[in-house]
Amino acid sequence: MSCCGFISTFCVFVVSVQLICGVFRFLYQQFIGPLLNGKSTDFKKYGQWALVTGATDGIGKEYARSLAKRGLNIILVSRTLSKLETVAKEISEAFNVETAVIDVNFTSGPEIYDKIKEKIHGKEIGILVNNVGMGYITPDYFLSIPNRDQMIKDMIQCNVLSIPMMCSIILPQMVERKKGLVITISSLSAIIPAGCMTVYSATKAFAHKFSEDLSMEYGKHGIKVQSILPGPVATNMTRLKKGSLMAPKADKFVESALLTVDSAPYSTGYFPHVIFQVITQFLSFLMPSYLTSLTLKTMENVRNRSIKKGLYTPVASQ
Repeated sequence: MSCCGFISTFCVFVVSVQLICGVFRFLYQQFIGPLLNGKSTDFKKYGQWALVTGATDGIGKEYARSLAKRGLNIILVSRTLSKLETVAKEISEAFNVETAVIDVNFTSGPEIYDKIKEKIHGKEIGILVNNVGMGYITPDYFLSIPNRDQMIKDMIQCNVLSIPMMCSIILPQMVERKKGLVITISSLSAIIPAGCMTVYSATKAFAHKFSEDLSMEYGKHGIKVQSILPGPVATNMTRLKKGSLMAPKADKFVESALLTVDSAPYSTGYFPHVIFQVITQFLSFLMPSYLTSLTLKTMENVRNRSIKKGLYTPVASQ
């Protein structure tokens, strides 16, 4: 065999091995691992308390309920005190655990984090769920977003700043104990084309990237960091009222996502969303222009239906 032939064969071999390993790793993290090991995960090993931001509705509320069901005491952090107290009472009575509430508005300034520090003092927080977030009223072009400047500021405060600030508060005690779990709710829009959701998808890309690199830094200290990138979930924020195969209700989604904690550093959390991710990224590789056009047209259709129903009024583009 000639030198060139040997090099070509070796390159094909290396690429084949990488491909096979990559496919197996993907299948294990997203399907085999959750199926085999997901139900045996011991969440109480991380600590006595779990803190969930954005905990009164949707995915956040269901993370709080699911972790309480697994025996953890729950700290609920959200904006409206009355809703916090209602959810806290519901969880305490249903699962016989302790609960605590912290009412802060994550679109406010940095002073809210002083209040959070004060309220959690002395509590062994083993799990942090960075769930709080805000989205668009309906998909739209950047310059057509109503009250755009304020929306940008609020979304960055809520979707971006909250994540490193909450980690800054809670991560030190996890490192001291050499154990902890940080789950951050990103979005599938962070890694696939998401025109007409530009600011939102960019904030979720930050959430995903921050989680990836935080895991790299603190995995050696016993801290598990997971990024969850869901597709559509039936919640108040998405305005999807009925669950379906591709848009499950929040309780079904969270139970599925918790099965992936021990096997996947990042996941959509829900197997049909994994399939959607694979198809989308495959199309992005083969036909990027087609996928971009299809995505934008889909978002425009959602926008136009909302306008037609009188649910949304864009501003004139500048």
